[in-house]
Amino acid sequence: MKIHEYQAKDLLRERGISVPVGRVATDPDEAVRAVRPLIEASGIPVVVVKAQIHAGGRGKGRFLEHPDLGGVTVVTDGVEGGVEAAEAAVRSLAERMLGSTLVTLQTGPEGKQVGRLYVEAGIAIERELYLSIVLDRALGRNVVMASTEGGTEIEEVAEHTPEKIFRAIIDPAVGLLPFQAHALAWQLGLRGDAAKAGRRFLAAVADAAIALDTDMLEINPLVVTKGGDVMALDAKVSFDKNALFRQGALAPLRDLSEEDPAEVEAATYDLSFIKLDGTIGCLVNGAGLAMATMDTIKQEGGEPANFLDVGGGATTENVTAAFKIIMKDPSVRGIFVNIFGGIMKCDTIANGVVQAVKDVGLQVPLVVRLEGTNVEVGRSIIEGSGLAGLESASSMRDGARKIVELTA
Repeated sequence: MKIHEYQAKDLLRERGISVPVGRVATDPDEAVRAVRPLIEASGIPVVVVKAQIHAGGRGKGRFLEHPDLGGVTVVTDGVEGGVEAAEAAVRSLAERMLGSTLVTLQTGPEGKQVGRLYVEAGIAIERELYLSIVLDRALGRNVVMASTEGGTEIEEVAEHTPEKIFRAIIDPAVGLLPFQAHALAWQLGLRGDAAKAGRRFLAAVADAAIALDTDMLEINPLVVTKGGDVMALDAKVSFDKNALFRQGALAPLRDLSEEDPAEVEAATYDLSFIKLDGTIGCLVNGAGLAMATMDTIKQEGGEPANFLDVGGGATTENVTAAFKIIMKDPSVRGIFVNIFGGIMKCDTIANGVVQAVKDVGLQVPLVVRLEGTNVEVGRSIIEGSGLAGLESASSMRDGARKIVELTA
């Protein structure tokens, strides 16, 4: 689960981690009302207006409707024109940004519509650094990644200057140890008061990552201010879904408008669904079989439109819902149902498919491969349905080949 920057900063602030003061706004009037208090609180006649979407690269992104405008804009009008000039500039920005579509490297060409802004106080920056706490699933531990190259995507640093990335593995039994925090602060070039602040900051962020069950907590840039403070100028946080059952306080932070509607709907039926970019819809039981099905479709020259695992205990209702979700995707030109019945019985799948087709109709080719428990009953249901456009397959490869040919 992902959250917005302003929500992430609230969580950090609650844990004593230094972040700039800011206010969230959903309309231009709210954005303007934030300017004066922020300038007065910081003593700096500068504010920053940030689009709030679940994607990185906002500063380098551009709005479809306003190609000259990025997702993060520094407003310096208050330096010469005073608060009133800064308020006027923020109003103009908010009117253009809210409701417009921001495209970044992480959103894809379709972009994301901006419904919230975060207006933040300006900061007197001395240096920009990079910091993240990432859950390494191979190690089963959080790993600190830090770099002197703040403000740059860490992928670029890893490719061009990997020696500038410093790492420390966190033992879950003891957390980030003082010597690790000291070493990281030294490698980042922090000295004197900044080093002390940096060590405290690193320890607090590492503790927050553990307490919140994050799978990534990224601060880019982490800044050293001219006064020697260390502060999170940005914050990008995502949480391990497997641990959300013990993070009840995070549930209200979920923004469903930022998530794929099909994936949200699938979750209500306990379906594992991920939208992909292909044209062949897949309905499969079991994550391993789903991956194998997608691989086989690609080997036959097709592209899967989704990952969909109905699970071992799905009912006819779940299967019907899964089929309908696939059918809602306008890019789907064919559907491959591939079921190996163990706990999940083939007749349950067959009934679900037939019911879904009767409910929504069948506008694209459908290939069904059934094997396992009650397979003969399942096949008889499919064959006796009288549905046009439906074909049976004898194996996974046979089914993949047929659906690729039918959608070519």
